[in-house]
Amino acid sequence: MIQVISSSWALMLGMMLLMVGNGLQGSLLGVRGDIEGFSAFEMSIVMSAYFLGFLGGSRLTPTMIRRVGHVRVFAALASLISAVLILYAAWANPWAWTVGRVIVGFCFSGVYVTAESWLNNAASNDNRGKALSLYMIVQMLGIVVAQALLNVADPGGYMLFVIMSVLVSISFAPILLSISPTPAFEATKPKSLLEILRISPLGCVGMFLLGGVFSAQFGMSAVYGTAAGLGLGQLSIFISTFYIGAVLVQYPLGWLSDRMDRRQLIFYSAVLGGAGALLGMLTGGYFPSLLIAAFLIGGMSNPLYSLLVAHTNDYIDLDDMASVSGGLVFINGLGAISGPIITGWMMGMIGAHGYFLFIAVLLLSLSGYAAYRMTQREALSAEDTGAYAPVSMSSTALAMEYALETAAEEQEDAETT
Repeated sequence: MIQVISSSWALMLGMMLLMVGNGLQGSLLGVRGDIEGFSAFEMSIVMSAYFLGFLGGSRLTPTMIRRVGHVRVFAALASLISAVLILYAAWANPWAWTVGRVIVGFCFSGVYVTAESWLNNAASNDNRGKALSLYMIVQMLGIVVAQALLNVADPGGYMLFVIMSVLVSISFAPILLSISPTPAFEATKPKSLLEILRISPLGCVGMFLLGGVFSAQFGMSAVYGTAAGLGLGQLSIFISTFYIGAVLVQYPLGWLSDRMDRRQLIFYSAVLGGAGALLGMLTGGYFPSLLIAAFLIGGMSNPLYSLLVAHTNDYIDLDDMASVSGGLVFINGLGAISGPIITGWMMGMIGAHGYFLFIAVLLLSLSGYAAYRMTQREALSAEDTGAYAPVSMSSTALAMEYALETAAEEQEDAETT
């Protein structure tokens, strides 16, 4: 791990600063929207716009990179992000914020694709798995740090928006000044969604449902917290707990997934996450129970993403990993776009606890479908399954592809020794 840090510290530092800016953006807009008097449904449109832009960016960035190169794409997109973050405070209007979130989502997707291709190029075959794991941890850490920053200034003023913009602006300095050489880039056309559905129905349905869970978690947690009457300190702890749970549970579940039927683990994880959401809905007025709920939801849903990827990977050839990865990310993105909108509608109809109800319905639906799929196809033996690859839900198809290929290579090396 020391070798990984020494060879890619600038990239990791830059990505952490970007994630701090991105994590602070979602939480701050949720709080500021309440101050400005925006409704839960208006904020749901704002939050959903990010995932619409992210999905578009993941499709168009490869073309942009092939035309003008990594450096120009990275610098241009990061500059746009920095500008929009300042404009949020200057123009506090839900429709202006919606447009801004589309732009920011598009740009962050492009920045991630560019950075992930650099990361893969900088890592060797021996340390690529550790580099990807560190990248995932850095992403989560950045979001957690962002929640602490929510308390350093008045969300009704300009300072937090300035801090976000400055963090993003300085994030690409260490990356652009230290990354060399510029990596080659090849994009693979994703398989059709129907083909991937035939390969792994559980993988496709699960990724769609988890898209809604993740977008509600990432986009609407601050909106819920303000509606539930949480103070800034409580809100920052509440949101951080989702990602702390994700980091702490990811690797134990990964260890289990290589030793049992992954569909069973998907079922149990979804049930636990759904139970956490029901706990939050039923006892939402009690702050400790909210933290337990957040830990269970974050701790189960984020590893579930990696479990579904690994499960799908068990039924494809190595040559198809790139195309299937792109398809799975696209399916997840479709679910993510609808997540905040439905959450906001439910919160408007039945109150703040509609947030947890929505997450509970999705996770329990996933557990039910996993149970059904166990009756439709025989389980693979542990020897016939691929290795588990931890992947963050905020990563792009590029990182997923690298993680899957690295896990496959590590498994082959283990089998030959």
